[in-house]
Amino acid sequence: MSVTVRVPAKVNVQLAVGAARPDGFHDLANVFLAVGLFDEVTVTPAAELRITCEGPGAAQVPLDGTNLAARAAVALAERYGRTPDVHIHIAKDIPVAGGMAGGSADGAGALLACDALWGTGASHVELLDICAELGSDVPFSLVGGAALGIGRGEKLTVLETGGTFHWVFAMAERGLSTPAVFREFDRLVADSDVPVPVASPELLDALAKGDPDALAASVSNDLQPAALSLFPALADTLDAGRAAGALTALVSGSGPTTAFLARDAEAARQVARALSASGTCRAVRVTAGPVQGARLL
Repeated sequence: MSVTVRVPAKVNVQLAVGAARPDGFHDLANVFLAVGLFDEVTVTPAAELRITCEGPGAAQVPLDGTNLAARAAVALAERYGRTPDVHIHIAKDIPVAGGMAGGSADGAGALLACDALWGTGASHVELLDICAELGSDVPFSLVGGAALGIGRGEKLTVLETGGTFHWVFAMAERGLSTPAVFREFDRLVADSDVPVPVASPELLDALAKGDPDALAASVSNDLQPAALSLFPALADTLDAGRAAGALTALVSGSGPTTAFLARDAEAARQVARALSASGTCRAVRVTAGPVQGARLL
């Protein structure tokens, strides 16, 4: 018997970052939108915990206990007094090290799959609690749709969306370390008064109305200057997408994937063709959101 869960990528349509806290984390106002790029996580009973992975970027995925999928299985097993003896197979389609929460998605997917496989009957609240222990983006991977994350990003409020938003994502030639981007953010703001992060009312209203023009006018990412400082060539990708007609362009989360909002599906395809021909990125994907979070197949 095996259980498979499909879990989506995310884009941050707003990422407001506060000053570093004493624990090293940052308070965030993080508006997540789940988009239609998916990993599939399959768990099967095994003699011991092991992980395998296939798909784009699979060679970069750790296959040991540091993988969030493995940590999720261990965390659930410990809560229910059992051993995490499963084979976890991850079929990747979310970009690896791309700022789209692929690792977090795998953690949420493994958690839901193990819960179903073992029949633990954990409540949604319990699963979210374990997700929050695993990482800041993991709870949203479970929930999907659109949500505001505060604290480290793990305290979620589900948001209403009034329509579908069309996106193009450009994959960079190399990855960016999230901790390194946050360190660069701290360096860049060291001499300034960092405001308390709050969600943009205009952005929340644009999501609720399903208005791509209003959303384009209100997206923001406080980590973008840090990502561009560490990876200056991303500016060329952003410029290429804007020149091709994207309503807006931004670095996705901590990067290095760049995200382009288009008015409709045809405009998204046009932006994608131009980005593919620009020579500024490794690969291009077209998709839309919101989509639902982790779900059993």
